[in-house]
Amino acid sequence: MTHSDTLPPRSASGFRRPRPRARLAPRETTRPLPEALPPLTVDDLPRSLPFAPKDTLQVGSPPLRLVIKTVTGLSERFRWWRTPLTSAATATEEMGPLDNLYWIHKSKYPVCQMPGGADPDSRLDRNYRGVSLPQGLVPERTLTLGACGDMLRSPGIDGSQDILFEKVADDLFGQDLAFANFESPVTTQPLVDEVIGDAGPPVECCSREQFDIFKGHRGRNFDMLHTANNHMFDMGVEGIESTQSALAEEGIANLGTLRSPAQHGRAVIVDRNDIRIGFVSDCFGLNGRVMPEDERWRIHVSKLLSKKQPPDLSLLKRQIDDARAQNCDFIIASVHWGWEFELFPREVQIAAAHELVEYGADSLICHHPHVIQPVEVYRTERDPARVAVIAHSLGSLTWAFMAPHIVLSTILKLRLAKGYFEGDLVTFIAGVDAVPVFRTYVEEEGHMITRIEKLTDHVGRQDSLFPQEYVGQIAAHAEHVLGPDCMRRPKG
Repeated sequence: MTHSDTLPPRSASGFRRPRPRARLAPRETTRPLPEALPPLTVDDLPRSLPFAPKDTLQVGSPPLRLVIKTVTGLSERFRWWRTPLTSAATATEEMGPLDNLYWIHKSKYPVCQMPGGADPDSRLDRNYRGVSLPQGLVPERTLTLGACGDMLRSPGIDGSQDILFEKVADDLFGQDLAFANFESPVTTQPLVDEVIGDAGPPVECCSREQFDIFKGHRGRNFDMLHTANNHMFDMGVEGIESTQSALAEEGIANLGTLRSPAQHGRAVIVDRNDIRIGFVSDCFGLNGRVMPEDERWRIHVSKLLSKKQPPDLSLLKRQIDDARAQNCDFIIASVHWGWEFELFPREVQIAAAHELVEYGADSLICHHPHVIQPVEVYRTERDPARVAVIAHSLGSLTWAFMAPHIVLSTILKLRLAKGYFEGDLVTFIAGVDAVPVFRTYVEEEGHMITRIEKLTDHVGRQDSLFPQEYVGQIAAHAEHVLGPDCMRRPKG
């Protein structure tokens, strides 16, 4: 059986952008680097939720509480870990005491530099607005995609039906395909609140009614949700199956969790506007939770970032092979991996992402770090005319914290074009945009609601509901990661 989802056709739209790989001249930004920003005061913050995970720790052991307080206090005072702790694990089952202390620290004070303090532009081409079609390719078919990052249940969701996405609906649901990483498995069991502490990994889940809020906006649903992530086994097999049933009932294609062993290692195929897209997926782990041997086919999981071995890309490559065999025009890899609260990918991730592109992935959409990371433009060696786009992390669209680096996320917009180039029928990326957005929690008619806002609608606006010092710090993180041009609205 072929694991494919054929979706109904939608109207197409085409765009042209400047030629790819044209380097932008360095620009000065008026905002300081995130790590140089002054601490926010109570008056600078919207009154609603905790600032960062570090502020909500629940630790039962008094000696452990003392160790955490001492080490994190010293790390704040002496500004340790301004660059990544190179020995740190990201998979829960490999994390030791130092890894946990490092995680606690950076949840409040994100790591703003690349390893060794390297200049990001020396390693990554971040000129995503410079992407265009090669000269001579005349589009015959076009397709647009809008993608956002992690969606997790958080306070304010219950009252946010058709409010959550209203300010960004066009960027997601106005596209031919709308995509997200869904990270709170649907369950029929009693809901469990997220607790971060020494009692074990936090649990994420949501009710069917809450899923109905996440699924879309005013009758337009996401077309695909990625479900292979580290929280998808939090509620056991029931959570996986309930999530799959909810997606199926709403006509949403499911990427990453499987209905049968035969689907394991297969791509999900979407046909839209006469363009066939193959989606492939993988996840770095399940927070140390071990699935029974005879159930492991249910989620695409690999040791993508183990401390003990090189990245295992075999499952992703197997799916890419399957997408090729099904004559896909374009292949998108959705990968759940990375080190949390680090604003730039590590070298091992960059190299692995490039390897996947050279193997056949035409774009990568990545998630998990809870913060945004750059949108990279990568010209392939396998086809010098082809440019791949790698969104290293789109951040968390929804979560229960208010720190500027955590409320910030990215909506990635891709424009694809299919046509003849040098005698071959090809599908290339015609244009890219990265829209910085941030989530807000406000009280309306006596209820807390969550709404996603475009950052450009609030920076420098005295009529904004949110303090400019707070909005400015969010913008500083966006410019530091995406580049100063991210705050400039694209023409057209």
